[in-house]
Amino acid sequence: MAKQHALFLLAFFFLMGLINGGQGLGVAENSAYGLVSDGVRELQPPAFVVFKKWASSDSCEETYGFMPCTTTVTGNIFLILVYGYLMFISAKFLSDGSEILLGILGPGIIGGLFLPVLSSFPDAIIILASGLSGSKETAQSQVSIGMGLLAGSTVMLLTILWGSCIIVGKCDIENSVAIDLKDTRGFSLTGSGVSTDIWTSYAARIMVISVIPFIIVQVSQVVHTTSQARLTVLISLIVSLSLLLLYCLYQSELFAFFQSTPWQVFQPRIQRRRLAYVKHKHLMSGILKHLKSHILGRLFTNNGEPDTEAIRKLFETIDVNSDGYLSVTDLRALVIGIQFDAADLELDETVKSIMTDFDTSGDSQIDMNEFISGMLRWLRKAKRSAIHASSDGSSQSTRYINAFDLRIREEQDQLENQNEEEVESIKNPKWNAYKAVAMLLLGTVVAAIFADPLVDAVDNFSTATSIPSFFVSFVVLPFASSSEVVSTMIFASRKKIRTASLTFSEIYGSVIMGNILSLSVFLGLIYFRQLTWDFPSEVLVILIVCILMGVFAGIRTTFRLWTSLMVFLLYPISLVLVYVLDYYLGWS
Repeated sequence: MAKQHALFLLAFFFLMGLINGGQGLGVAENSAYGLVSDGVRELQPPAFVVFKKWASSDSCEETYGFMPCTTTVTGNIFLILVYGYLMFISAKFLSDGSEILLGILGPGIIGGLFLPVLSSFPDAIIILASGLSGSKETAQSQVSIGMGLLAGSTVMLLTILWGSCIIVGKCDIENSVAIDLKDTRGFSLTGSGVSTDIWTSYAARIMVISVIPFIIVQVSQVVHTTSQARLTVLISLIVSLSLLLLYCLYQSELFAFFQSTPWQVFQPRIQRRRLAYVKHKHLMSGILKHLKSHILGRLFTNNGEPDTEAIRKLFETIDVNSDGYLSVTDLRALVIGIQFDAADLELDETVKSIMTDFDTSGDSQIDMNEFISGMLRWLRKAKRSAIHASSDGSSQSTRYINAFDLRIREEQDQLENQNEEEVESIKNPKWNAYKAVAMLLLGTVVAAIFADPLVDAVDNFSTATSIPSFFVSFVVLPFASSSEVVSTMIFASRKKIRTASLTFSEIYGSVIMGNILSLSVFLGLIYFRQLTWDFPSEVLVILIVCILMGVFAGIRTTFRLWTSLMVFLLYPISLVLVYVLDYYLGWS
């Protein structure tokens, strides 16, 4: 695939050489081309003039003085397709090169900094090109293309791509969890869907936080003085860059957790911490199930609240010597009587964990109040895990605790599967390192060269069709600059919780980088070129889609097929909303 992309680039540059070579002869359009008629045959212009005439219909300004341009609708459609494909090639080179480096050098700086930044590099370059070249007036006119790309990428990723991954990766759902590689229910809206791990939900929540700079900068809309508006833009720029740094540091640890290479720095600490957390929750589940069986399932009242009186009786049952305290000896007897299935919990470690969780006074024993407080905390956690669990006719205590136990087992299985997966060693690392660097350089050069011509083509197409450039860039450019579209679809089609989790994590990560990295570039243009921030409707759409999807995906791990249909509707609704707000309500 990389060879095909390279051949396409060579062919394109060869064609540009022909066009530029024809123009280099300097033949005037109305001249006789330096030829003399014989009085019989009509003079025909040289073939290269056709390129010149097509490339410069009426009047347009050629980017760099040689890139083809046109004012016709069909010509600009062709140029947008060509330049868009070149930007896609650039994004693909950057993505593939960074992944090779990740396998060679390990996750630390590469996974935490380079991968997130490079994933949004084509978007950032296009945004930069939209407001960097030309006069201040031209930049103010073209900067809407950058905002269209920024908003369009966010909406496209969270609607069209998100919903498509649900359809492609759907599996049968049993007990509120998608079963790996089992897809027998067809397009059942409620019986099939996708499940992810809990860490993917955390990524969705981070996505909600990443919209903070948009909220800050939009405050400038209600500020009437130029100096205060510029100050708001500067503050938002600083916040956005700070969030970018924090996210890269977070990604360094996250990549270290998910990858297995000799260069892991953070991985052992992060992995031990998460495994310990899951083990502790497994301990909670086992103790709750054991205690429930001793009081006939009455840990919750009829209205779903923890039963304090039942908890008191439990304390008295566990307190063998009736001294009003639970000692280490009492806890050891309790743990020995519980069967922890494949939990890999050591006795002393388990007793210490319980004591640490309940003994708030630090006197190495648990009194009645401490026991009640700790049990209430555990039971409320179990209840939250059963919010989306289906009712099977069992008692509330049984349903809550079983749902909690099921979720803990899923998390533990996912962690164990991740530990068992090994990353294949890279053969000939030196050669692959050179290859990766070459791909990164080529991707960067291609993006830098063709971002400006693409922006000009979109602007010329907008002028020729009277379609606002924002809508053209909103619909077209996200597909040109997003290399993850194809890879995420392929990954989702493997129909496993593990691959689904990585798929949706990549989607949320791309949106986060757009909200902080691409926005940082955009805010830098606005501030340093002294442009006007006037995008209230676009910001509103970004906020609505990001917050809705972030909250929705942040509180659940299973998505049934019907959710994809609802998400698809957000895309046309977003377009219509911007149009109505700008052209009917006059927001812009």
